Formats: sequence, C-alpha cells, structure tokens
Amino acid sequence: MIACFDIGGSAIKAAIARSPSDIEILGSRPTPLRDFDAFADALAAAIAEAGLPPHAPAALSITGVVDPASGTIKVANIPCIDGRTLGPDLTQRLGRPVTVANDADCFALAEAVEGAGAGHRIVFGAILGTGVGGGLVIDGRLVQGAGGFAGEWGHGPITATRAGTPPVEVPRFPCGCGQVGCVDAVGGARGLERLHAHLHGVGRTSREITDAWLAGDAAAARTIDVFTDLVADPLALVVNVIGADIIPVGGGLSNVRPLLERLDAAVRARILRRTGAPLVVPAQCRVEPGLIGAAIMGSREGAHAAAA
Repeated sequence: MIACFDIGGSAIKAAIARSPSDIEILGSRPTPLRDFDAFADALAAAIAEAGLPPHAPAALSITGVVDPASGTIKVANIPCIDGRTLGPDLTQRLGRPVTVANDADCFALAEAVEGAGAGHRIVFGAILGTGVGGGLVIDGRLVQGAGGFAGEWGHGPITATRAGTPPVEVPRFPCGCGQVGCVDAVGGARGLERLHAHLHGVGRTSREITDAWLAGDAAAARTIDVFTDLVADPLALVVNVIGADIIPVGGGLSNVRPLLERLDAAVRARILRRTGAPLVVPAQCRVEPGLIGAAIMGSREGAHAAAA
C-alpha cells in the first residue's frame, strides 16, 4: 500500500492506494503554509490514521515544480517547503520513502495510464483550470526535462496579438510568472475573464461567460472565438513538436464539453497530421487525478527500490 497526497495551498487531500485503480480517499486537512514541522506532522497524522505499515512509501502530488537534478521544489503558495529538497526532507522526517511530483505531471500520468490516454504512446495532459498547465508522458513514463519544466506550455511570450474572426487586437497581458504574452494569461478561467473584459468592458466570471455563450449570447460568442484562436495556435504547435497521440484536458474549463469540441476542431485544423479522430478530449480521471498519478509514481518508485 502507498500513502498518496494531493497538496494545494489550501488543503492536503490524503488517500491509500492499493493500486492505481484501487484508491481509498481518506479526507482532507488544511495545509500548513509557514511551518515545515506542522506540514510534515499533517502528513504523518494522515498516515497514522490510515494504519499504514512502517516504511510503506508515500507519494505527493503538489502545486510546485520539482527539479529532477537537485530535488529542490519551487512552490510559491506554500512558503515552508519552497526551496527545500522536499522528497529527501520528508523521507527523513517520516521514516519512509517519499516521492514528490508536480500536480500537472501527476494528472498527465494518471490520464496516460488509467484515463483517456491509455493505449496511446505519446500523451500530453493539458490543464485549463484557473490557469494553464500540462505534463508529457511517453511510453508510459513521465518526461520531466531540465528543471522539471517539461510540459509547461502555459508560459513564454508566444500568444498572438490578433485573434478571432474578424481579427481583433489583443494585448500581450502580463503573466504571474513575470513575462508577458503567456498562454496562461489568456487561456485559463482567469484568462477567459480577462479577454471578455478587454473585448466588452464588462467583468463576468468564466462560468457566466460560457453559460452565456451556450445560451446564444453574441458578446460571449465573440470572447470564445478569440479565446479559441489564442489557445489553439500554441497547443497545435505542442502537438507538432512532440507528436502527441491524444491530449486529455482537465481543469474547470474541461467541464464545458462544447468548448473542448471547438478547441479540438481548431487544433486539428492547425496541425500537420490529419486525423478524423478527436485529439483534444475530456480527461477521464475526473475524481482526484493527482492522487491517481501519485499512486502510479509511488508504486513505480517502490518497485524500483525493491529491485535495487
């Protein structure tokens, strides 16, 4: 058995995994943000409550980027672990092997093994949530890359400055990463809201925009038109570069199926490979994909350690 955790800035979700397809959710508790001992104690308490045997491994899916070379983690919204070698630190503190991976990477791995990407060789898991993220899995193995940034298609000054039909001028909005013109600044829920406000001078939530679009509202339709153009271009480039067989999409905007269908059609019209089969599809691991991905990572690390 493996202790699995999906850790965000507000909550730690815990589970016990007997296999990636057999996961028992244990509940959640607040994430300690500024005290590492309290953070480690929260994980230890969840493990103790689950009754895991001594030295059973633990695996964490977390909102941060882990450098595979150094093991250090960058996670701005949990200051007490930012900059630490979190896996080794927790291994020593908890007395059991601990594996740590980015949550988008865990999502991509879950989809590649247990979800929409099962049976496909190259799977790019895309997140359209509050912002934009992603992870790359090839032949069932997670590709982390230098610095742990592989799959991060949401960042870099690449967005178009004219989009939609007919084209409209779109500024390169500042991004939280410090750059301008990132897909993250226009591609997630906050980006959709930013676009709508720019185009129409009205602030609406992403849910209000998509609901209005589906109800036939012309202003919302214009926003979706521009949004699709801005997101489909870089996503098509990702497909051409890595040769993805399929792109499972998670995050809140993935729940708007007509939006994904429109994005899928736009991406397939822009790539070199011609296919009549859907490429951009809803994720199938709808419940806690981070925990599923963590379970896969943990079980593989455990098997590797046992074989060593």
